[in-house]
Parts: sequence; structure tokens; C-alpha cells
Amino acid sequence: MLSLGSQVANLGQVIQLAVAPVFLLAGVGTTLNALATRVGRIIDRARTLEDRLQYATPEQADELHKLLRILSKRATLINRAIGLSVTCGLLVSLVVAALFVSSALGLHLDVPIAITFVVALLALALALIYFLREVILATNSLSFGGVRPVSPAVDKAAAVKTSVAKE
Repeated sequence: MLSLGSQVANLGQVIQLAVAPVFLLAGVGTTLNALATRVGRIIDRARTLEDRLQYATPEQADELHKLLRILSKRATLINRAIGLSVTCGLLVSLVVAALFVSSALGLHLDVPIAITFVVALLALALALIYFLREVILATNSLSFGGVRPVSPAVDKAAAVKTSVAKE
């Protein structure tokens, strides 16, 4: 009977150890939801631009192709972030399962569990970096009121071109 009590106590400890990875898993799920929403919006925007392309003048078509290239880059970044987030979720699930298997079978899986957890965190960190890159790309391609921000180098080149044209 004493053995059953120690097994229950041991299981309780395993459950306590598994709580942190499960919270991480919930966070990964929320991140995946945000990423899926962004990729959906990118796809919707691309379809709208592709529809406009049919009736565009050559100048408009050039601008639309430029915007579509940006959307393509954004979609690639988000897809990578989704893939890495899913990888993280799978690895965290393996960590939780390995904790229970290790306890139930009396195996010493400390090192594989630690390595798997660290790889999961690295995958999540890379996913967040890709997400950040996509957000930066999205905000850099914004135009407020139809006017795009001009970088100093482009502004300087335009000033040189204007002064040459005046001469």
C-alpha cells in the first residue's frame, strides 16, 4: 500500500513538471492563431490585387506586381513562422509525453527531455523572429494617405535628378 502512495506522489510531481510546458503549448497555440490570421489576410489582399491586375494600365500593373512581390515575401515569412511554431508545439508535446513515460517506466530521459525542450524554445524563438521580420516588411510597405515614406537616399537622388533637369 505504501508503494501505491509513493507512485501517486511521483505522478503528482510529474504533473507539476508538465505544467510549464503545457502553458508554453497554450502560448504556441495562441501564436499560431495570430499567424494563421495574418496569412489569411495576406492571401485575401493578394487575391484583390490579382483581380485588379486584369484591368490595370502598364504603370498600375508595375505597382501591383511590386505589391504582390512584397505580399509573397510576407507570406513566405509567415509560413516559416507557422512551420517553426508547429515544430515547437510538437516538441513540447513530446517533452510532456516523455516526462510521463520516464516516470511510468523508470527511465532516465533527463538529457533527451532537456535537449528537446531547448530545441522547442529555439524553434519558437526563430518563429518569432520570422514574425517580426514579416511585421517590419508589412509596416515598411505601408503608405499613409497614398504617400509612401521616402528614404533619405531616394530623396537625395530625386533632388539631384531635379537639379540636373533644371540645368
